[in-house]
Amino acid sequence: MSDCIFCKIVQGEIPSKKVYEDDRAVAFHDLNPAAPLHILVIPKAHIRNLAELQDDQLGLVGHIHGVIRDLAKEFGLQKGYRVVNNNGQDGGQSVEHLHFHLLGGRSLQWPPG
Repeated sequence: MSDCIFCKIVQGEIPSKKVYEDDRAVAFHDLNPAAPLHILVIPKAHIRNLAELQDDQLGLVGHIHGVIRDLAKEFGLQKGYRVVNNNGQDGGQSVEHLHFHLLGGRSLQWPPG
């Protein structure tokens, strides 16, 4: 999608602090971190949100969660971390490209907001 900021990051049109990339996903540091470690993990394919994920794309979400698990290990989050996915306007989704937030590096409280 031509006006999607995350698609532009995938295409290399907008710089990011990437920490992971493969043929299906990209992970990079969030520009406005909500925790000491805040990484976004996104599919390279433009999928608007989880609600619009097709059955044949379900394996991609599993792959992304494997990436998140590995990043949590790599960044030393053995005491715990949070994974967040916001869906739609009322869910707090600010970029209409499926993405998951990996948050850690401090004790995270509940409820979040």
